[in-house]
Amino acid sequence: MSSNKKRIAVLISGEGQTLQAIINACNAGRLNADIVTVISNKADVYGLQRAKNANIPTHTFLRKSYADNQQMDMAIADILEQYQVDLIVLAGYMKILTATFTQRFEGKILNIHPSLLPKYPGLHTYQRALENHDSEHGFSIHFVNEEMDGGQIVFQCKVPILATDDEDSLCNRVKQYEQRYYPQVIGWFVEGRLSYRTEAYFDDKPLTSPIVEYQE
Repeated sequence: MSSNKKRIAVLISGEGQTLQAIINACNAGRLNADIVTVISNKADVYGLQRAKNANIPTHTFLRKSYADNQQMDMAIADILEQYQVDLIVLAGYMKILTATFTQRFEGKILNIHPSLLPKYPGLHTYQRALENHDSEHGFSIHFVNEEMDGGQIVFQCKVPILATDDEDSLCNRVKQYEQRYYPQVIGWFVEGRLSYRTEAYFDDKPLTSPIVEYQE
């Protein structure tokens, strides 16, 4: 691992498709960073195998092994500090982080959420967009704070909803763009273009609204 590269930890809960996109971006030189560890809150998920295939150290933390969420999050935090991480990337991490954890790493946690926040926080976002006959859906990338799917939004990708769409087709199309743009936004952070100092900054100017990409 190169000492001048930013050190990233990726937190997952499942198959790891987004993790794989980040690994690929690092391997191709599009992302000047090292993934120093992958952490999962679920055992035996395929995302852990993806990490092992890329020779990335993995750690699994199961909620049943800890007295409460706080104790589990502090154990994860201690591991992250041992790895001296510069950025924590949530990639399908399906557990709400405690306020103590998010405050400990303020400005160093990014999450991707499959909706155009503040619309549709939480689960089942594709179903909700279709049921409400929305004309577009997409995803948001945001810094993480103690609120679920809260924190300042830095990037959004808007994808039109087609008359023929069902949940699967819409999900697959949105995920395709997630895997393209999440490594790009992470790249902005590791290059110093994106930062957080009580609020998000982009190219040394306060980011007053998210950067938006529109897809046809």
